[in-house]
Amino acid sequence: MSSQQTVRPRAIFLDIDGTYADHGLAPAAHVEAVRTARALGHLVFVCTGRPLSMVPGHILETGFDGVITGAGARVELNGEILKDTRFEPNLAARLVETLDAHKAAYILEAPEALHGRTGVDQRLRQVLGPVFAGRPRHDGVLSTDVDPLEDILGPMQYSDDLRSASFAKISCFDSPVPLAELLDTFGPEVGLIPSSLSALGDRAGEIYMAGTHKALGIQVVEARLGLDRADIVAIGDSANDIEMLEYAGIGIAVEGGHPDVLAVADRFTPGPAGNGVALAFAELGLLG
Repeated sequence: MSSQQTVRPRAIFLDIDGTYADHGLAPAAHVEAVRTARALGHLVFVCTGRPLSMVPGHILETGFDGVITGAGARVELNGEILKDTRFEPNLAARLVETLDAHKAAYILEAPEALHGRTGVDQRLRQVLGPVFAGRPRHDGVLSTDVDPLEDILGPMQYSDDLRSASFAKISCFDSPVPLAELLDTFGPEVGLIPSSLSALGDRAGEIYMAGTHKALGIQVVEARLGLDRADIVAIGDSANDIEMLEYAGIGIAVEGGHPDVLAVADRFTPGPAGNGVALAFAELGLLG
């Protein structure tokens, strides 16, 4: 009997950066694996910390059954928006005022756009230029000659005053004081995880609505489609993937990922340059 007949349908949730793709570019093997798995009756979803505005169109062109963005803040299934949570306006304004008062370099992430203060693009080029300077231009599998700075700055809209902006998450790239200290006064409403760019240290990170994480986005899909939690597979590599891997029936961490992600994983797979998603699909019998 073939594996197509013996493997029950699964629902797979894929992180993008460092898992499905590298700087927005996915290897052909990953694209083919997603399309093959879906053709065989499995469901495959994007589940990323990126806002929708920062998910490249060519990633979505692979074809997915739904898209979870903003690390669980927004859920879209078959064109229907099931969830779109954002910071409460007064709290959002206070966060912006605090970051501005400390002259932090940050962007506000919303599904429709990224928002930044006028001139922050130059600041980000100064801060991130050295971080990206040593990145290999081509690794033999991925054509990584996409400018990662443009990946960030492309969807940006600029304003001198962002206090009225609506957003779900903040990416801070440079703060004169450690972000944990800066956010102390906000209490339990606001969460903070380290930046995926570890070279930036404790003066960078992602500021999010406490209690919001990727597993909650998965649960919205699970409830709508009547999924069995045991049939949920999640693959990720970063700190914002921890809850997702813990929740899934099978949690797969990318080798070399965040230590806390590795600690909760059931299995491991290589990164995009090693076609890790395709290998994981094959090992689970999702490719026929």
